[in-house]
Amino acid sequence: MNILITGAAGFLGSHLSARLVAAGHKVWAVDNLTTGQISKLDPLRDNPNFIFERCGIETPEFMKFCDAADVKFDRVYDLACPTGVPNIQKLGREMIEACSVGTWQVLEVAAKSGADFLLTSSSEIYGEPLVSPQSEEYTGNVDPLGPRANYEEGKRFSETLVKWFADNKGLPAKIVRLFNVYGPNMGLTDTRVVPQFGAQALTGQPLTVHGDGSQSRTLCFVDDILDGFELVISKGVPGNVYNLGSDRSLTMRQLAELIIELTNSSSPIISVPRASHDHSGRMPVLDKIRALGWNEKVDLKDGLSLTLDHFKNRLTVEVQSEPASVTDLSSTPV
Repeated sequence: MNILITGAAGFLGSHLSARLVAAGHKVWAVDNLTTGQISKLDPLRDNPNFIFERCGIETPEFMKFCDAADVKFDRVYDLACPTGVPNIQKLGREMIEACSVGTWQVLEVAAKSGADFLLTSSSEIYGEPLVSPQSEEYTGNVDPLGPRANYEEGKRFSETLVKWFADNKGLPAKIVRLFNVYGPNMGLTDTRVVPQFGAQALTGQPLTVHGDGSQSRTLCFVDDILDGFELVISKGVPGNVYNLGSDRSLTMRQLAELIIELTNSSSPIISVPRASHDHSGRMPVLDKIRALGWNEKVDLKDGLSLTLDHFKNRLTVEVQSEPASVTDLSSTPV
């Protein structure tokens, strides 16, 4: 198949690119490298079935790249949007543009080819839920003017665009709402909780738990997430959204303790101030995606062990080139 991936140099995009190229598909990949890292794509750069262009999906250059490809895309995966709580204000404009003009342009490219389309949305659209667990029918508890609005409302608008293209242009477009994902190849400067705690534990620094650490997350390994992508894009109902993630919850203090155990670290756990907008926890209802045949396969301890081993192998090299990876680890984890 001919496949277009946006956000290809991000954590999920790089894993998806590698999986699809390994399966024999030809991949056209784009990323503006605002938060993506080109080094994540190094194993693919010399592969004739992988074509990369540095550009934002909201730009004219993106449309020119797709036109120049001169192919009929079979699938389009839209993963492009800056992530990370510290970036919600710093890269707010970039988030809004990627989720509006950007998603519209990617949908136009998909419609031109009649391609199967998948948008990666987020559990952030549920805000601070008043209902738990959250099914896809829950409309959320969000503030369109709040500190997380650039990302939350951006993703909500992206979903609206997908629904419009499915209903009005007959595009086989589907949505996944991702809960917390982790795995090898996350950046060691990433402020999400697994790389943050992992880098701290592996370098003997205190693990910085926000507040009392009672806030919870559901962590799902990247391979299980990619399995979900495949099922939704191939079997999902156009215009529909599917929760995708784990429904096994643990608190941030429990996660810190588990990472200390798995790394044999002597690092202490300390409390740092918690942001007022840090959500208490979310839990997906997974009935819809399980009806497509999906189940979480990778146990949390096994997945964390693989991830932490990968961090350990990379840490020395990345610390030399990215000192912030072990000296600036106090941002709010997601």
